[in-house]
Amino acid sequence: MAFDYDEYLRVNKMPTLWCWGCGDGVILKAVIRTIDKLGWNMDDVCVVSGIGCSGRFSSYMNCNTIHTTHGRAVAYATGVKLANPDKKVICVTGDGDGLAIGGNHTIHGCRRNIDINHIVINNFIYGLTNSQTSPTTPQGMWTVTMKKGNIDPTFDACNLAIAAGASFVGRESVVDPKKLEKLFIKGFEHKGYSFFDIFSNCHINLGRKNKMNSARSHLDWIDSITLSKSKYDKMEEEEKKGLFPTGVLKQDNEAKEYTQMYEKVKQAHQNNTTVEF
Repeated sequence: MAFDYDEYLRVNKMPTLWCWGCGDGVILKAVIRTIDKLGWNMDDVCVVSGIGCSGRFSSYMNCNTIHTTHGRAVAYATGVKLANPDKKVICVTGDGDGLAIGGNHTIHGCRRNIDINHIVINNFIYGLTNSQTSPTTPQGMWTVTMKKGNIDPTFDACNLAIAAGASFVGRESVVDPKKLEKLFIKGFEHKGYSFFDIFSNCHINLGRKNKMNSARSHLDWIDSITLSKSKYDKMEEEEKKGLFPTGVLKQDNEAKEYTQMYEKVKQAHQNNTTVEF
């Protein structure tokens, strides 16, 4: 039997504004299937998104949603979670939104280890605003701001999240929706900051300008630069260049979660006692 997405979507907003073949829809459906499998009540879910193609994500989910300003999605999501620690907060950003203008918010979300599920839809470009270089654009690729080829080093979002203190970090791509769903289930069940670097295709504003003339060819490129963590770990350092491991890259179930510590602070103020962590 085909999965019925209608109860999870604002059907009156369909069809989406995303380009045909865009990976954002694959991610949206994987999130919905994850919520369904975990049995979450949509009244207890809040989806926060910023600006860019990923910013439309919150518009389509039939739950509590906030469409925020550029780069501030993690800050808004932090406020939502602190005020409602029992709710499920999903924060969706793009690579530009979450790693450039919003990079500091992402760092401090990871550092605090607050219980937010942060999905970075990483399509390696500023897609909505016509192809500017983003923090993850591969070196040598054409963008409207670097027409002779990008010279900036490629940014590894997962390495940043791990170093900043996120207790769950994972990467997958839209090439394999089932693996994506499995990663979301593991991360959504985790108590703490769950960071997902999800490689997606923008065949309109990155692909066709870099000799990938279809969604399929762009997905083939993504497939060529990703491999499982188990295979990646067996490779020599020289072989790893230009490749990205997928799967769960970090999971620390012992790390203290921010809203739980914040609750102790509130109780200490109310009872005029000291905080013990």
